[in-house]
Amino acid sequence: MAVARVTEIISGSPKSFKDAIEAGIERANKTLKHVEGAWIKDQSIILDDGKIKEYRVNMHVTFIVED
Repeated sequence: MAVARVTEIISGSPKSFKDAIEAGIERANKTLKHVEGAWIKDQSIILDDGKIKEYRVNMHVTFIVED
């Protein structure tokens, strides 16, 4: 039987929400083993003088815990 764990990651990108998600997953894969999925909990934007400066995502990443 496998045991999973969930960690919360906040990632940002000046391009798009999709790019922020991909950057967060890429970074999670560098640190965590056996990443199985992610749930995008929240999306937000950072503004600078009324223009979008950064797209941010708050995600829960699920990974399998090794024995």
